[in-house]
Amino acid sequence: MYDLASKCSVLLAKDFVHSAFTVILNEETRNSRSLYVEMNQTVITIYPRLKMSKMYNISFAEENCQALDQSLGNSTTHSQRGASRIEISDQKGVSVSCDFQYDLCTVTLAGWHHGISAGLFGTNDNEAGNEWMVPNGSFTDNVKEFTQSWQVNKCSLIPKKEKPCPITAKQNICKVFFEEPHSLLR
Repeated sequence: MYDLASKCSVLLAKDFVHSAFTVILNEETRNSRSLYVEMNQTVITIYPRLKMSKMYNISFAEENCQALDQSLGNSTTHSQRGASRIEISDQKGVSVSCDFQYDLCTVTLAGWHHGISAGLFGTNDNEAGNEWMVPNGSFTDNVKEFTQSWQVNKCSLIPKKEKPCPITAKQNICKVFFEEPHSLLR
């Protein structure tokens, strides 16, 4: 375990052989973070503090603003959402789940992904000696160097074509209560 002091978006794990999945921890505004999960041409962005998520298909490059209460409708990617938890998985053995109550997310990989992924989560090959590999294939024992080596897009968010979701009346009220600078509840 180590504390991630970086204020940049970082690559947590990526399949570098088959490009089956990518998991990125994004820095958002106001010191919050989101989890960007890409599987099977589908991207799910999870906002643990906001207890919400967005999904879109890369091939269409547009967002679907549903709350993921139902399945994604894609036969190779599945999602389940409860009041305080979301889980996304695919048929290739990649599973990402977030427990909103404890602000805890986990990434689980099946044996098919043994030794073909890398990122801040390590190399996934059960070898303790190579967990701190940096993208160029060398190794470090310095936390700061290790963290900085996996930063993406020079500390900017993942670029994507995003259609803004329509703001409902309830969302607007929440925004006024909790996001406006003059609000006492902010």
